[in-house]
Amino acid sequence: MNGSEFTQNLLAAGVARGTPLLFAVQGELLAELSGVLNLGLEGIMLASAMAGVAVAHFAGSAWAGLAAATAVGALFGVVHAFLAVTLRCDQVVTGLSLVFVGTGISSVGGAPLVGLRQAVPHFTKLPIPGLCDLPFVGPVLFSHVWPVYLGFATIPVIYLFLTRTRAGLNLRAVGENPAAAAAVGLPVTRLRYLYVVLGAGMAGFSGATLSLAVTPGWVDGLTAGQGWIAIGLVIVGGWRPLPAAIGAYLFGAIHRLTLDLQGTGIPLFQDPNTGFFLNMLPYLAAVGVLVAASLGRRSGAAPTALGRPFLPGTTR
Repeated sequence: MNGSEFTQNLLAAGVARGTPLLFAVQGELLAELSGVLNLGLEGIMLASAMAGVAVAHFAGSAWAGLAAATAVGALFGVVHAFLAVTLRCDQVVTGLSLVFVGTGISSVGGAPLVGLRQAVPHFTKLPIPGLCDLPFVGPVLFSHVWPVYLGFATIPVIYLFLTRTRAGLNLRAVGENPAAAAAVGLPVTRLRYLYVVLGAGMAGFSGATLSLAVTPGWVDGLTAGQGWIAIGLVIVGGWRPLPAAIGAYLFGAIHRLTLDLQGTGIPLFQDPNTGFFLNMLPYLAAVGVLVAASLGRRSGAAPTALGRPFLPGTTR
């Protein structure tokens, strides 16, 4: 395999592997911009991925599994919104509880599904005629399962929504100063519910994309920490959609790089101990970027009211 082919395969796999993470990042971004921190992404993605495989298996349809997974994610969002917005519980504690619940549900409910693997109905590649034949660019961008193309489309949509629409401005206002937003007539509680549920639903969609398209089938711990990575990428991206999206694809590429290096035949990369270290690289890279971004980020990048409960009739 020459260098060009290696790079092409790496980028193509990075786009595919980064897509589930992209959806989770976008959902968390919307929730946090509304002022609600959702640390439960890992549990939501796991439970949704498992539910997607289960429903797809019993219904015989990957589309049914995708719909069920998205609904499961949204249901987790309703629970989180009720606890964090209505009852004004601590958002960190609430989010962590969702991780434990989702992880437990996925482990118990997914045990009978482990042996099914790719026998479960799943989405296959849909190369775009003409474009998929382009040198280098075709395999990298236009030879994927359909959720990858949807991921491409969501990037400009969310960017334009946040920067060019009144609804996006309202969302930012609710996350920056909910009291002022309420004073001008914005329904703060309703908007926070909307974006928390939407964000969790996108995390559910993310889990299903992983288990029904990118790596079909179910194994315990399928997400391998990607829910936590998504939260970190929102921070690294400075709560901006474009940098966060780029981070998702970069993580996918680094994740694939560790596998490709072990397949090069170089003796150093064949050593099992080296393999364990290589598997750590995507997460070490994420931590390093997060630390660097935290040191260099200007103050006030995060929504001012992030993590703070809002009590109607008060000035905060």
